[in-house]
Amino acid sequence: MSSPSTRFLFIFPGQGSQYPGIGNDICQRYQQADRVYQIASEVAGYDLKALSFKDPDNKINLTRFTQPVLLTHAIACLEVFKSLTDSTILPTYVGGHSLGEYSALVASGALTFENALSAVIRRGELMSELGTGEMTAFSASREDIQSIAEKYYCGIAGCNLPDQTVVGGHVDDLNRLEHYMQEHFPRKRFARLKTEGAFHTYYMVGAAQQFRRKLEETDFSEAQCAVLSNYSGSWHDSDTGSIRAKLFYQLFNPVLWHQNLLTANEAVISTIIEFGGGIGSGQTPSEKRANLEGIVKKTYRHFEQKPAYYSAINCETIESTVEALK
Repeated sequence: MSSPSTRFLFIFPGQGSQYPGIGNDICQRYQQADRVYQIASEVAGYDLKALSFKDPDNKINLTRFTQPVLLTHAIACLEVFKSLTDSTILPTYVGGHSLGEYSALVASGALTFENALSAVIRRGELMSELGTGEMTAFSASREDIQSIAEKYYCGIAGCNLPDQTVVGGHVDDLNRLEHYMQEHFPRKRFARLKTEGAFHTYYMVGAAQQFRRKLEETDFSEAQCAVLSNYSGSWHDSDTGSIRAKLFYQLFNPVLWHQNLLTANEAVISTIIEFGGGIGSGQTPSEKRANLEGIVKKTYRHFEQKPAYYSAINCETIESTVEALK
């Protein structure tokens, strides 16, 4: 396997990387994945395999179901990878985008899968019940768009790249903001995202206030590796109370994902592996590509020392990544 000096960053995507059929391939081939889904169904109280594999009632894109689906898939992919590598490749650092931060905490040992899933189920319920508004991704920096967005009562929801900022707000406010940007900055592209609310903005304060109770009831342990915080853009403290607080603030503050990647780079990472999810127009798991790959490669393309990137999101990519790291 890889050199003992190799520093691995394991990363996990968030909402938007779900699709009907997710996880079906790895469960058919690997008992470790099937076991993760069995546990998930027991914790959730409904058949998470049926929801993920077949989605008979078109629920997979509803936040309350999307979040447990994605957490379960990410951890199933991770467990298969660990089995195929005899747990000889362990992360030095972990991080996740929004919801993916919970998968990262599981990978670090700070949360058990069961506790993380229970928290995420509640998180998704509250975001769905109390969330309003929508989100738009703009090809603009936070500095360029924040003051404009605020004039329309919209908030910064995520900073993915220096020139990619996500904004959330009421539908009418976002419409006016998009019109203004189109009129005054025609070269700045934008795309409305498919979400049930203006996540990571002030629209989520009510959800966060109720979610705090769940966070306080959830058992955390000391992480076995460094974990990136979306809220701070830096590392989580080892103190579990601090981790809870940052997860609380994460719900209604921007996801500082670009800063997370820069923070990881300062720690001298050599290899990045992305676990779970999948995007693209293809219908089957093998036709999907990794959600965060583009952002990761754009972030590091100007650095002299670029970390190697691999994905582990379906049978093919898990197996090819294991082979490449031998």
